[in-house]
Amino acid sequence: MSEQSASGASVNVSARSESGRVRPHNEDSVLARFPLFLVADGMGGHFRGDLASSTAIRVIDEAIAPDMPTTPEAVLAAVRAANRVIRRSIGGSGIGVSGTTLTGLVATVADNGDRHWMVLNVGDSRVYRWNGRSLTQLTVDHSLVQELMDAGLLTADQASRHPERSTITRALGVNDGLEIDAWLLPYDGTHTFLICSDGVTKELETAELELILASHRDDGSRSLADAIVEAALEAGGRDNTTAVVVEGARTGEGELVSTGTGARDLGELGDTRPRSVT
Repeated sequence: MSEQSASGASVNVSARSESGRVRPHNEDSVLARFPLFLVADGMGGHFRGDLASSTAIRVIDEAIAPDMPTTPEAVLAAVRAANRVIRRSIGGSGIGVSGTTLTGLVATVADNGDRHWMVLNVGDSRVYRWNGRSLTQLTVDHSLVQELMDAGLLTADQASRHPERSTITRALGVNDGLEIDAWLLPYDGTHTFLICSDGVTKELETAELELILASHRDDGSRSLADAIVEAALEAGGRDNTTAVVVEGARTGEGELVSTGTGARDLGELGDTRPRSVT
């Protein structure tokens, strides 16, 4: 675990990524440095997936300055730039269509100086928030089974066993146009976030993740990200497995706002759906 500080905020971060017990190559890529905490899960097989996810992370890393909050507009511009670079570099390479999910958390500052955590998502990697008692999924999967669930045609249990459960409906690198889910959460106060690829969520139920988060004691040798990834590997490790845990603390009070067309009160996040930005 590393501690990263910036302008009154203390952020403890742990990250780990493994290829898993079945796949010989890791197509996941991760970025965990203030203000960017991102996970990308490449698709397209071996070289193509690895190249897509690593390209997304590289382009965004180069676009956003380290050690200080950025703006929501800069984040969205960097993600769109990553999409264009993947389209150009991989689409013109003769190795076929490829793409990557992208999800994560970014420390941002508005024009009036207010700070927020920006959550963003494209695909089916996920961001969760842990309040010390329960784990809430903040992102909404862009997947075929999620659409079927939203339409009332599948239950969550059926979706977990559906043969097309890995089919995603949005990804960087697939189309010139890109629809990004993005919204803002309070920066002030104490927050713990889990960012992970589906190699974690395919193997561990929410209750199992909650048990790990509640019972973990950091002795300096095994971080929360270590504990989560190791549990996923022990449960089968059938996919690339990546976890980033961000624990942030800052004094003060913040308001919840949306980055979409018009602001809304997201309440306790029980029914939160992010705004899509094109």
